[in-house]
Amino acid sequence: MRINIAIDGPSAAGKSTIAKELCKKLGYVHLDTGAMYRCTALKALRQGIAMDDEDSVCKMLAETEIVLTPDGRVFLDGEDVSKAIREDEVSMRASDVSKLQNVRRDLVKRQQDMAAAKGFIMDGRDIGTVVLPNAEVKIYMTASARARAKRRYLQNIENGIETSDIDTLEAEIKARDEQDMNREFSPLRKADDAVEIDTSDMSIEEVTERIYELARPFIETEGTE
Repeated sequence: MRINIAIDGPSAAGKSTIAKELCKKLGYVHLDTGAMYRCTALKALRQGIAMDDEDSVCKMLAETEIVLTPDGRVFLDGEDVSKAIREDEVSMRASDVSKLQNVRRDLVKRQQDMAAAKGFIMDGRDIGTVVLPNAEVKIYMTASARARAKRRYLQNIENGIETSDIDTLEAEIKARDEQDMNREFSPLRKADDAVEIDTSDMSIEEVTERIYELARPFIETEGTE
């Protein structure tokens, strides 16, 4: 029997990066749930659908295929949008569509279906509280807004994505935190049984090893079954 690991936290805290490293270490599959909301926002933007028009967004989503591959690529209706969904405008609009209850209901069902077989590391904002409340290991990953803005800036540069300056990114990150923590449905919060890790001054290797050690007791149990 394999386990699931849930990683929650605010935007740009490093959740996806750490999840991918853990997957390499454990041989698990990474499910980036934020990418699914980004895909929804990207398609709505392209079709000129208002982010607060829940009926139209849901109708669009019902006719939308989102595929997350083991190698980290994201496909929207067959198109590789791995880079397009990381643009700043899409990031902010993803927060808008994530407020919509029926959008969340649709995507959460998809996420739960994906993870039913176990052996997944899923990251997002409501994984430990809503999507995988029974995950064996739950992490709440955070970092200062400044540290997250610097990471997002460097990530955008590295990936060839047009980017705002660090000060602007920091302001946008704080605004998204406010939206995510205060939305009506499934707000961002730490699950009661999650372990909080502040990654502001930690390396990728240090964070990965910290979570691996938390998962080790379950992994060792898994190996004896």
